[in-house]
Amino acid sequence: MIYETVAAVDLGSNSFRLQVGRVVDDQIYTLDSMKEPVRLASGLTADKRLDAPSQARALDGLRRFGERLRGLDNGAVRAVATNTLRVAKNAMDFLPLAEEALGFPIEIIAGREEARLIYIGASHSLPSVAHKRLVVDIGGGSTEFIIGKRHDPQLMESLYMGCVSYTLRFFPDRKIDKKRLREAQIAAAKEIELIAHDYQRLGWKEAVGSSGTARAIADILEMNNMNPNGESGITREGLDKLCLLLVKAGSAEALDLPGVKGDRLPVLPGGIAIMSAIFEELGIERMTYADGALRLGVLYDLLGRFHHHDMRDSTVAQFRRRYQAEADQVERVEATALSALTQLADGSPAEADVQFLSWATRLHEIGISVAHNAYHKHGAYILTYADMPGFSKKDQARLAMLVLGHRGKLEKLGGIPAVDSAWRLVFCLRLAVLLHRTRDDRALPAWRVRTNGTGFALELPADWLAANPWTAAALGEEAAVWRQVGREYVVKSRAPGKSV
Repeated sequence: MIYETVAAVDLGSNSFRLQVGRVVDDQIYTLDSMKEPVRLASGLTADKRLDAPSQARALDGLRRFGERLRGLDNGAVRAVATNTLRVAKNAMDFLPLAEEALGFPIEIIAGREEARLIYIGASHSLPSVAHKRLVVDIGGGSTEFIIGKRHDPQLMESLYMGCVSYTLRFFPDRKIDKKRLREAQIAAAKEIELIAHDYQRLGWKEAVGSSGTARAIADILEMNNMNPNGESGITREGLDKLCLLLVKAGSAEALDLPGVKGDRLPVLPGGIAIMSAIFEELGIERMTYADGALRLGVLYDLLGRFHHHDMRDSTVAQFRRRYQAEADQVERVEATALSALTQLADGSPAEADVQFLSWATRLHEIGISVAHNAYHKHGAYILTYADMPGFSKKDQARLAMLVLGHRGKLEKLGGIPAVDSAWRLVFCLRLAVLLHRTRDDRALPAWRVRTNGTGFALELPADWLAANPWTAAALGEEAAVWRQVGREYVVKSRAPGKSV
């Protein structure tokens, strides 16, 4: 379904932001935007748990966003959470409360997925050029680095350093001196050193900053004529001057300069330290600014899904190639699994169920590239921990669960709620894999599946079952496996000549 109005919510480590846009001819025009300075990262305790005050601020902000989004369809809104909720140990306890306050699902995305979306947003807000760009986004808890051309990112990384976390770490009392600033710069430089070689080897012609920190620094430099020759954006010379003024002032609050915004002051020192280290380590002399970033990237990625250019499909195809999944077997299993799902859903399966079952069938054998023994466990491990562009961590976990559950005992999936459609998807995948154990193109007989109370019923021709004793025995074993998790699985034989 294509929507005229779409919205993106960014649960950042420093601020929560909402952007509502109108879709016109594959372009998105901003209708409304909101910002809540939640400072979520400042609420992380020493043992990486979100404290109660930060959760309360977050929920209040999300309720206000929820009021603005009221009436929009779930498919028109995408909410993503970044670094702080990636690392918070109690994120899974907080997430249901956050989703209730917002009124929409929230995805916790991986660092490289965040980087991909940032680049898409930045590139759509910049003039189209043929050369490569380096986009840098300093957030509250992480900093993303992306090299890309036009709208295609080529190299992406996310480093665990941000304006909130570095301000708390190096300037906890908000006092700034030369020693503290240098320590912050050195710490950031050590992180950047890990990626500098690869980035400099690929190269770029233009450096671009996005999001609040880059905008705040650029505004200060431009409004106070710190850049040489009246240049716009951020320059190395202007950044050096700003660092000297910051040390001289002794705190960000005492930095009496036009362009210094009050809501940015508390986290400005950490952002300046990180930005100066980026310039130094990557040899940057000048950086321009892009208005678009994560939120705009989320909107354009959502638009791509409407037009069937879903990045998740591309990722699955790439994984199939990388791990050399056998194409013919995948096609057999996918066709049978989807047929089973369609029958169980009376001809109208949910789109999300079709997507996840298709992806799971295409990836269910990728673990064989590691070892055939327990390959379903290897595949699930890969899908849990690999970077998968387009997928949220929650989506990856669901996909990994389906791959893990496609063979072996089902007790390992005991944490899935009884009403979750995942059980239906697991059944369809397991059935398809079992029916195609011969891994050839021999035709299957006419068969039928349906729900049966708390479980499933499978009907096959009696003469076919008699002619295929190996499969018949395996189906009997499968029924026993399902009984172990409290679900009925009945295999019925159909008399010859009787139609389905």
